[in-house]
Amino acid sequence: MSAFSRFSSPQTLSALEMFPLTTRDLTWVTALETAAQRFPWREKHFADSLAAGDEGWGARRSGAPLGFVWLMLAGEESHLLNLAVSVAARRQGVGARLLAHALSRARRAGCGQMYLEVRPSNADALLLYRQFSFQQVGVRKAYYPAGTDAESGRSLREDALIFCASILPESASI
Repeated sequence: MSAFSRFSSPQTLSALEMFPLTTRDLTWVTALETAAQRFPWREKHFADSLAAGDEGWGARRSGAPLGFVWLMLAGEESHLLNLAVSVAARRQGVGARLLAHALSRARRAGCGQMYLEVRPSNADALLLYRQFSFQQVGVRKAYYPAGTDAESGRSLREDALIFCASILPESASI
C-alpha cells in the first residue's frame, strides 16, 4: 500500500482536482495560508515565487479550493516550499494528494531528491512527510519566527528540521 493510499479514501480521490496556480489565484491562496499558518507567507511572497519560475498547484473539489503546494525545481533537486490545506479539509487526504503531486512533478522534471523544512512542533506535517519516506538530514537553528516572549519582548525563533526524500523512478509507486 502506498503512503498516498493510506491517507485517502476512494471518494476523496476521485473528486479532487489538481490545477496549476497563477497570479489570479493568489487572493484565495493567501487567505487559505493566513487561516492555516501562524506565520503565513504574504501575497508578495507567492507572486515573487511564481515570477522566479517556481510552481504552485492547487487542489479543489466541486470548484472549491482546499489546499495548495508550492515547489521549486532546480536541476536534480527539488524543494517543497509550502504546503497548506484549509482547516475544514484536513484529514481527508488533501495534503497527501498535494505532496504526491509535488513528488510526481519533481520526478517528471528529472529531480532525484526533494528537500523541505518543517517545524518540529508541526506533528501532522512530520507524520505526513515520514509516511512519504522523507528522512531528517539536518537542522536549521532558529529558522522560523515563533512569536514574542511576553516578559522580555524578545522575538522567539523555532528550529527547522530539514527533510529529504529520494524521488522514485516513474515506474515505482509513491
